Amino acid sequence: MMTAARSADSGLVGPGGLDRYPYAEAPGAGRVGVPSWDAADPELGRVGRRTAGSRGRGLHGQLVQQLGQMIVSGDLGADRPLVPEEIGQRFEVSRTVVRESLRVLEAKGLVSARPNVGTRVRPVSDWNLLDPDIIEWRAFGPQRDDQRRELSELRWTIEPLAARLAAGHGREEVQQRLVDMVEIMGHAMSQGDALTFSRADAEYHSLLIQLAGNRMLEHLSGIVSAALQVSGGPITGCDRPTEASLAHHARIVDALGAGDGAAAEAAMRQLLMVHPEVERVVPAPREH
Repeated sequence: MMTAARSADSGLVGPGGLDRYPYAEAPGAGRVGVPSWDAADPELGRVGRRTAGSRGRGLHGQLVQQLGQMIVSGDLGADRPLVPEEIGQRFEVSRTVVRESLRVLEAKGLVSARPNVGTRVRPVSDWNLLDPDIIEWRAFGPQRDDQRRELSELRWTIEPLAARLAAGHGREEVQQRLVDMVEIMGHAMSQGDALTFSRADAEYHSLLIQLAGNRMLEHLSGIVSAALQVSGGPITGCDRPTEASLAHHARIVDALGAGDGAAAEAAMRQLLMVHPEVERVVPAPREH
């Protein structure tokens, strides 16, 4: 069974120098904005939920999570060699688990494997920064402020446009589902159920992007989902269950039902600016 990390005096040293880095953290150390409904994962030696790409995949998923977090946080810097044998000993997993985990990280652009060179950590410029796992790892690491700012800026680009486009598509079943999500959010807010509100909110925004009828926008819906999951700063109207944010969600649905793209876009911009902190992130467009 994979353990969090062996002690520093385990005697493991090698080209990768993995023993130089602390793997385990005290609960809550260096982490902000972790949703209260997510439990700690003791086998990872870190606090916080597993990401969508790693959840439920046993030792393989846990190793991907652990190494990915270490690379993104800078614990394993660019061009650092990753020696499979050393990793296997460190985390008490088989060579097959290590090999498959490194392949996943290579697909994310975090590492590269070349003959006669081995596996090395790649620079940030090579990472797939739109990968949901990398988004989350950055959001809960040293780069969290930059990651959340960048996510907020992307949402300002994606969602108002999606709202405008969605008004031109009469998919009644999807629009009814949006209405259902608003009702669920309202009930959850009255009950103080942040988890249900969050899940309904995430589905609402995913459905809205699907309704836009633009496959490239739909491909980017994972960015919005990730942004909602790692919310904690900057704050938007989707990060705090309030009457104002709920009202803007409802106004968007009303505008979609009326086929009014301009009103849907304006309501989405208002939703993303419910809290004044957002104005410091992305200013409202100027009037000409």
